[in-house]
Amino acid sequence: MAVWSHYAGAGAALKFVRIGTLDNPDLLSPDVHIFTASRQPWLALAPGVPVFAEYYERDKLWPAESLARREALLHLMEAHRSAQ
Repeated sequence: MAVWSHYAGAGAALKFVRIGTLDNPDLLSPDVHIFTASRQPWLALAPGVPVFAEYYERDKLWPAESLARREALLHLMEAHRSAQ
């Protein structure tokens, strides 16, 4: 199992940690459920968490601080895409 991954199209500019690799993954609850259109019917989703069949509009859900961090990385992400 991967401990971390790169976001598609971002190259090394942006990584995310896979929660299943943490010692105590139960300490972090989901902020959002995405790509639920393909989930198995037996999978229970956390109540009170936004659910999307596919992806979502990040500008509507991400905190301002997260959007600012992403904005600061956009030039690196674009450089990665241009190099491919």
